[in-house]
Amino acid sequence: MIEKRSYTVDEAKRKLEAYCAYQDRCHKEVVAKLTQMGMIPLAIDTIVGHLIEHNFLNEERFSKSFARGKFNHKKWGRNRIIRELKARDISKYNIQTALKEIPDKVYYKTFDALAKKRLDQLTERNLYKKKKKLADYLLYRGWESHMVYDKVNELIK
Repeated sequence: MIEKRSYTVDEAKRKLEAYCAYQDRCHKEVVAKLTQMGMIPLAIDTIVGHLIEHNFLNEERFSKSFARGKFNHKKWGRNRIIRELKARDISKYNIQTALKEIPDKVYYKTFDALAKKRLDQLTERNLYKKKKKLADYLLYRGWESHMVYDKVNELIK
């Protein structure tokens, strides 16, 4: 049996400071990491308090960089970003703040380019199946349904 290493509060603090400095984290990820390290609830609260106080942990900063990153790199729509932030227990206020990081003009331009690119990749001959495949792809990525169906009908006739 492999023995689990135990950490003092100071060791755990240093480890989590590095963990948070490497990449923005949300509270849920930090608590999960501390739990995995075998820390007791009182120690977890103390360490999370320390991380917030010293600005290693900032939910607003996390949600903004998360939204920007997923939109710019993975081309996720607002619905998917909202769903993923909610899964991380981010507050409604921070979710709204994060969505403001994506300018409307860029959002619609990206959506248009993504839809056209995906349509070019589809080899389906049947028009209805082709429409469904394009719509499913865009909906899975979290784009708003009214935009998706309007674009699908505009591109496939």
